[in-house]
Amino acid sequence: MNIKEKLQILSGDILGGINSAIVALPQALAFGVATGFGAGAGIWGAIILCFIAGILGTKIPMISGPTGPMTIVIASVAAALSQDMQAVIIIMLLAALIQILFSLTNISDIVKYVPYPVISGFMNGVGVIIILIQLNPLIGHSTVSNTFESIKDFIVNLSNINMPAMWLGLLTLLIVFGIPKKINKYIPSQILALIACTIISIKLGLDVPKISQISVNFPAISLPEFDFHKIAAYLPYAATLAVVLSAESMLTGLVADSLTKTRHNPKRLLFSQGIGNVICSLTGSLCGTAATMRTVAALNTGATTKAAAIVNPIILCLLLFKFSNFVSEIPLAVLAGILIKIGYDIIDVKLIKVIKFAPKDDLYVLILVFLLTVFYNLIFAVGAGITIAALLYAKRVADKAHIIQKSVYDEDIMHLEKILETDYKHKIRVVHITGQFFFGSATQLISKFEDVLGTKYLILNYESNDLLDISAIFALEDIIIRLKSQRIKILLVIKNEDVLNQLKSHSIVEQIGENRVFYDEMEAIEVAKEFLKDKAAKKSA
Repeated sequence: MNIKEKLQILSGDILGGINSAIVALPQALAFGVATGFGAGAGIWGAIILCFIAGILGTKIPMISGPTGPMTIVIASVAAALSQDMQAVIIIMLLAALIQILFSLTNISDIVKYVPYPVISGFMNGVGVIIILIQLNPLIGHSTVSNTFESIKDFIVNLSNINMPAMWLGLLTLLIVFGIPKKINKYIPSQILALIACTIISIKLGLDVPKISQISVNFPAISLPEFDFHKIAAYLPYAATLAVVLSAESMLTGLVADSLTKTRHNPKRLLFSQGIGNVICSLTGSLCGTAATMRTVAALNTGATTKAAAIVNPIILCLLLFKFSNFVSEIPLAVLAGILIKIGYDIIDVKLIKVIKFAPKDDLYVLILVFLLTVFYNLIFAVGAGITIAALLYAKRVADKAHIIQKSVYDEDIMHLEKILETDYKHKIRVVHITGQFFFGSATQLISKFEDVLGTKYLILNYESNDLLDISAIFALEDIIIRLKSQRIKILLVIKNEDVLNQLKSHSIVEQIGENRVFYDEMEAIEVAKEFLKDKAAKKSA
């Protein structure tokens, strides 16, 4: 690589870092205010996390900082703990340590198995929550973290609107939603709205709620006072926050991979995020994740290495130190307008456009997760969504598993059946088990074997190469017992050696008999015919 190429890469990283910092500034300030920690905690969280994760993280540029889903979780936790911010800091620290533990496992592979309806329902719910809890600050009143309380207070506050704040908020919404994409590409609408509306507020001397105070000093590291008796109560909150932090970072990693046509190291990503969040917690700053919007902004501006993630916090520091007085004058209604736009961007508009074509099962999961996220508990919502999605998937797979019956005749058997009038219904049947034979399908298949009772020789042909789970093994034993109780002889056709060894280890083969287990179906049929001929011959003798 020559000097020209190196300079080109460096310039792309610098521009990417600057652009992502401009995007990050209003978001970090807004998220800090929304959590209750304050704008300073938001901006310092963006600086610290992005710098540490940039140094320790993956080679591709990942711009980190506070994000929407994380903000909602922290705001919800703070509300649940009666705004005990010291307890919330401990929870953030525990979540960061759990994140580091995640990086030492293969848990990063799990995110790819989370169903899309669950992710979409959760993100849609988070977007709606952000919008709802910003309605009060948009009209000049204080933020309420609880969705129900926010709606109730908003209805009451409509009779006492701070008109200057509302007009600033509406102007913010007009700018962030109305700026054309061509302009937004070069000047982010959020920073434009922040600057323009704040200048208007200052010049007109408007009496509106503002950020007021923001620390420009580097936050000192201090260990929070641990209440070990409450650690057990804090762990569920911490685990929840760790999952959200990790999942959002990994999803951002997937987006970055698709844009750069590379593959990042998810374990390293989680480790760097965990270390960064530990430092954020110890400094009382807001924790965060790899942020998709900021990362995309950096990549689209030409960033190619993690140097952009180091340039970003440097630019944020310069902006903070240089314009701290201006930042303190930012109206909260302006931040509310910016957050409403962020909430709207989080909503999965793409899915809404095609929702009428989506399978009903997916819609049920999405709606359930969405409603639980908005009106109950977003963590319970994700757990319930994954559980329901898994059960519905199991049902779909089970529905595909079925038995196919085949009656086997030949001239010899037909002749014997004509002679033996009492036994004319004796048949050889072949039953094929198709699809996956597991806990979901086993129960259904057991009931279907009632239809084959009455035959004398049943050839059970398991055609899949998939190993059986314990429920399917017990179901197979139940089938064998039922058939034996009807004096039906079982012949088993298994074409996969691993499946056969599994059945041997669970004594299934022993129950049937080694001489009645075959690899080829035709061989099993011939043996069954011989058994039937011998039995008929004995009766006719």
